[in-house]
Amino acid sequence: MDERVQRYIDMGVALGVSVGTKVVGAILVWIIGRIIVRAILSMMERSAALKKLDVTLAHYLQSATSVLLNILLLLAVLSVFGVETTTFAGLLAAVGVAIGMAWSGLLSNLAAGTFMILLRPFKVGDFVTAGGVTGTVHSIGLFGTTLDTMDNVRTIVGNSKIFSETIQNFSANPVRRVDCVAQLAHGADHEAAMTRLRAHLALIPNVAKQPAPTVEILEFNLAGPVLAVRPFCHTDHYWDVYFATNKIIREELGKLGLPVPSQHLHLSQLPAPLARAAGDQAHPTA
Repeated sequence: MDERVQRYIDMGVALGVSVGTKVVGAILVWIIGRIIVRAILSMMERSAALKKLDVTLAHYLQSATSVLLNILLLLAVLSVFGVETTTFAGLLAAVGVAIGMAWSGLLSNLAAGTFMILLRPFKVGDFVTAGGVTGTVHSIGLFGTTLDTMDNVRTIVGNSKIFSETIQNFSANPVRRVDCVAQLAHGADHEAAMTRLRAHLALIPNVAKQPAPTVEILEFNLAGPVLAVRPFCHTDHYWDVYFATNKIIREELGKLGLPVPSQHLHLSQLPAPLARAAGDQAHPTA
């Protein structure tokens, strides 16, 4: 009986030493691995090459590197306990496929975000229309892009929606056109109005000199000719120039003393046909 108990005790001690050694080894591998991972990530943050890259792309590389290193560290810890890492890797791949099928929308956003970072249709700070939303780009993420709309509402749009639709970048070109109209009366001197508007449009702050502001007859309606008043400016000053242009139209055309536009309709009434004489209406006699 004593020999049997002693044998169990010896087996327990041996098992405890084996498990304890593996636990201690796993802890040491984890601690050393975490130190190495942090050192690598710290080196990436201080890397001059990454600092030259776009902020979004740099964060993407750091995040991907961190995930990859932590997965390798986990596999190293499991190998200390004798777990077959190849089996674990296969299981992880199968789980990844299942998650990918379930989260196909997220993966499409991720793929679109990667292409957006590489192709760079716009950057942070640009004023764009993307995914049906118009605003200033606040940030470009892996799954979605954040925009601040004109009424200062922060809006997040999925990258796949942005990449699958038309993108308008209003900040890509140095200037954009501001479209305003001025209604004139039929009897107004349109040449004087056009000359005066051209001269005062050039005085508006932030209006571009090239191309120069244009004022031309756009169309005619019942009230008279309609002038297309079109200065050019950088997109950052669009609304300031837009409102200033409308103010110039109101004030300068008023100073010319032009007639007030009003719609005119000319109605013509045809005379009623004369009634036929009674004798004319009668049938002729034989």
